[in-house]
Amino acid sequence: MPSTARIALNRPLRRLFDYIVPNGLSLKPGQRVKIPFGRQQAIGLIVDTDVEAPAGITLKPVHSTIEDWPALPEETFQLLSWASNYYQHPLGECLFAALPPAMRRGRPAIEKADDWWLACGSGVALPANAHKQKALLDWIAQHTQGVKGSDIIKAGFSRQQIKALRDKELVRATSPASKSPQSQRHNESTAAPVLSAAQLEAAAQLPSPADGFNTSLLYGITGSGKTEIYLHYLKQNLTASDQALVLVPEINLTPQTVARFQHYFGERILVWHSALNDSERLNAWLKVRNGEPVILIGTRSAALLPFTALKTLVVDEEHDSSYKQGEGFRYSGRDLAVYRAHLNRCPVILGSATPSLESYHNALTGKYRLIRLEERAGKAIPPTISLLDIRSRPLEGGLSRPAMEAIRQTLDSGSQALIFVNRRGFAPVMMCFDCGHMVECPRCDTRLTYHRRDRAMRCHHCDYQAPATETCPKCASEAFKPVGQGTEQTEDILAASFPDTPVVRVDRDSTQRKGSIQSILKQVNSGKPCILVGTQMLAKGHDFPNVTLVIVINADGGLFSVDFRAPEQLIQTLLQVSGRAGRGAKAGKVVVQTCHSDHPLLKTLCHGRYLDIADQLLEERESGQLPPFRAMAIFRAEADTMEQSLKILDSIKPLASMPGIEVWGPLPALIARRADRHRAQLVLNTNNRRNLNRLLTTTCQSLEQERLPKGAKWMVDVDPQETG
Repeated sequence: MPSTARIALNRPLRRLFDYIVPNGLSLKPGQRVKIPFGRQQAIGLIVDTDVEAPAGITLKPVHSTIEDWPALPEETFQLLSWASNYYQHPLGECLFAALPPAMRRGRPAIEKADDWWLACGSGVALPANAHKQKALLDWIAQHTQGVKGSDIIKAGFSRQQIKALRDKELVRATSPASKSPQSQRHNESTAAPVLSAAQLEAAAQLPSPADGFNTSLLYGITGSGKTEIYLHYLKQNLTASDQALVLVPEINLTPQTVARFQHYFGERILVWHSALNDSERLNAWLKVRNGEPVILIGTRSAALLPFTALKTLVVDEEHDSSYKQGEGFRYSGRDLAVYRAHLNRCPVILGSATPSLESYHNALTGKYRLIRLEERAGKAIPPTISLLDIRSRPLEGGLSRPAMEAIRQTLDSGSQALIFVNRRGFAPVMMCFDCGHMVECPRCDTRLTYHRRDRAMRCHHCDYQAPATETCPKCASEAFKPVGQGTEQTEDILAASFPDTPVVRVDRDSTQRKGSIQSILKQVNSGKPCILVGTQMLAKGHDFPNVTLVIVINADGGLFSVDFRAPEQLIQTLLQVSGRAGRGAKAGKVVVQTCHSDHPLLKTLCHGRYLDIADQLLEERESGQLPPFRAMAIFRAEADTMEQSLKILDSIKPLASMPGIEVWGPLPALIARRADRHRAQLVLNTNNRRNLNRLLTTTCQSLEQERLPKGAKWMVDVDPQETG
């Protein structure tokens, strides 16, 4: 009698499918197969074999295997099965999330060899106007042993330009250049970074891989040299055959982090993030799956990859909300890294200058080991933080006169200044001062942001766009003016006030082009006087040695939010951006503009001691019976009308009502209408996580059986980072 296999599909379905295994076909859990599915052929992943076939149903046979080995090894399979249960997401989508996009579509798991190119030194002369081809030829000629085609593309050139030079016989394809013995010796013999006494004391407290599973929370103030400790630890503890994973929150942090790691580990460094193309992701995935001794630096999805020799995990800036996936499979890359270390019986290091309250609470209760690093590296000292009350003060581009004078003094001393404005665009609102009209998004319950560079009004929630007008669209008045500050407006004011100084804007709009963030960082790291204006992108992990002044335009945004996490996130952001000042030999100063200079949270901020603030916030969370003292999950619903969304959640409420579980709502979301979808939520809060997980499982299974209105959908968010 033929055996039966249970198979998962990359579909939002909370069920698995049984298929007959043809004679002679050997299958293992985690293996990719081709199967008939309806009238189509689909790619599936084996979940189990030799299962009992359901009675009275004729099963279809598996068509074929794609590889004769499992794409997901046992440990990765266990990790994703646990994540599916914990985050209440369909197993199929969780398993396929660990595959690169090309393999999800059925592409064979075969590494595509990169092409290599070498300048010939002869051939057809280039015409005078072929500037880009000449630039490419000169660039390739600098690499005497040849250069990879992918590196040529990363440098800003195109495949068409390579082909044009090849057709003119100015470059030719060549064999891959092996790494020179001298380069190999350099990376093998490059010693671990020299640590200060404080860094050595912190590093000595980290457990070795031989000690098995252990979670360490490395609390190091900004500029204390946490990256040097990571490098030192890996140098001291990784063998030539071990793999390691280093998670970073943002793609923009990857290039500078990679450069520092490559200095010590050379070709062993591998990168993983969403900006890689399909072939680059597949090649990186294969190196990880094949057990090559790589040190992978990646964003949150790197935590899902099929490592087979993982010995150490590092989560840098562990507090960052970017580690939580915001849609679909809503996992936390940080928490998966901790569970993965548990499965691998290896250490995990969580590093941050502003640890999340969850991690800090785990350290206080003994689940994590707390390691303190409270001295800056070298001779640098922490910056002084002062509050500047801007009530009744005239503002220009959001900046008060004392702030402008501080910038002037900083530039005169040959240093750089950083201005933190947590809003991109020119102004968050356009308002008519005659009739009071404000331009709102027709698809969302929010206002359009004015982008003066593009003469456009844009919604930052649904990407709706409309042309900007000079007069009020309602009453045609010319008293139609921007209200509030954005990065563009602050940039313009500073450029006019300091015409001889470069003003560099860093936000999502200015860094869209490939390589733009690298060119910006290169300009700033030159050390020449300049003014940086940017959003949270500037607050994360950057090292600007000549920045001595940081000005925060408005610190009041998170003080009175309905989201209970807002004060924590506000303080983390302010301390992180403050930490960009005074990282070199010069002392740093931080000026925080506020209308609430008497607020106790901001007063405590001036001392710069994050753990004191964290203790204060934990007391508030405990008194309010909120995470991390209780477990939380949110059911969210979206539909064409608010009535439909609330009705879906009303049907959940009786299912969720059980002793020990508080149910709040249902209520409309903070932005109730987004992209013409009406959103509502139901919050579950309890001190028994196991009961909550069981309740979520039964509730989700029940909801799967219900017929929803057309276009309506629901989702569940476990350990939510946004509760508004």
